Amino acid sequence: MPESNDILTAIPPFSVAALPRILFGEGSIERLPAELVPFGRRILLITGGQSFLAGPHWARLGRALEAQGLEWEQVGIGGEPSPAQVDAAVRRFMCSSIDMVVAIGGGSVLDAGKAIAGLLPSGRSVMDHLEGVGPQLPYEGPSLPFIAVPTTAGTGSEMTKNAVLTQAGAGGFKKSFRDERLLARLAVIDPQLLRSCPAPVMLGNAMDALTQLLEAYVSTGASVFADALAESGIKAFAAGFTADPEQPVRDFSCIAYAAMLSGICLAQAGLGAVHGIAAPLGAWFSIPHGVACGTLVAAVTRGNVQALRERAPQSPALRKYARAARLLRGEELRGEELRGEELSDADTLVELLESWVGRCRLPSLASFGVAASDLAHIVAASGGNSMKTNPVVLTRQELRSILAQRL
Repeated sequence: MPESNDILTAIPPFSVAALPRILFGEGSIERLPAELVPFGRRILLITGGQSFLAGPHWARLGRALEAQGLEWEQVGIGGEPSPAQVDAAVRRFMCSSIDMVVAIGGGSVLDAGKAIAGLLPSGRSVMDHLEGVGPQLPYEGPSLPFIAVPTTAGTGSEMTKNAVLTQAGAGGFKKSFRDERLLARLAVIDPQLLRSCPAPVMLGNAMDALTQLLEAYVSTGASVFADALAESGIKAFAAGFTADPEQPVRDFSCIAYAAMLSGICLAQAGLGAVHGIAAPLGAWFSIPHGVACGTLVAAVTRGNVQALRERAPQSPALRKYARAARLLRGEELRGEELRGEELSDADTLVELLESWVGRCRLPSLASFGVAASDLAHIVAASGGNSMKTNPVVLTRQELRSILAQRL
């Protein structure tokens, strides 16, 4: 009879990064005004241009904020946020006695809000703190309280300490301002906010969420804690996704839940080569992040599986790829280890992802202006923290082959 603590010794050590307080579920947005009162009275509201303000939820929310005695200033963020946009907002509002920053929108809006909240108290430029750019000074804080309300389901930014900013064009970059003090104090995930999201945006966001779940699941930074959440998220994604470009979601709560977990998992375990490659593609060719992920995930998964079989056949990532295929097919997982023939489900996963690229009519990289002559430059810039936790080190030739498949 084993000792009661034997089961604990079978679980490898792991750590858990901080998380926001989470309100999840239909109607959660109605609780937001009362939840903001403890943070103060004056809000800097970050939204995506005019989309949310012109939608069905703002009029009721605005009245509820007023009823709580709250005041607000508003900033619109169109497209992916740039360092210049963040710095401009900080300069404009740093003397306005702002108590909190509330971001309501997609991942770009949340990233901008996170960075602005972190810099308003000091007035510093975000360029001082971006990874791999400028002086890379340590961030000393403090940050204003940041509250995140996603209206799309993809990046999981509401769960992370990363504010991703983009300097577009030749010589541009896509880099993170990253610190635990930037983490949202509160994340409100209301699936009903996704219903007004345009289908093409929803499709790209959903594919980004799936990519984050898969990459975190097979990451070298994975743990039993993150794995459990990733499996739950992949299962929810399968239940909510249709791969129909006109109506990609059958259950918004499942997709919202999967996206939320994808953010938690990336914060706990890291990502992989899809995100390592997507960064220069987004900066230099203005490819929407979710589209880049959806276009690349099958090719990267194929490349990883091939490299693992050749160089690390005992890697747990191969088993996890096979398990992910079963989850996406709606099958229940068994507790025992998969046998050799069942590990071929990793190939089934690649086939399934490839079929979604076709069914979703995801565009080629060439349609955004990427040419064969660009590949070496893209590969050279594909790195950062995401590439460090890919389950296998891919050679430059392997990365180039992956990109070539998507031209």
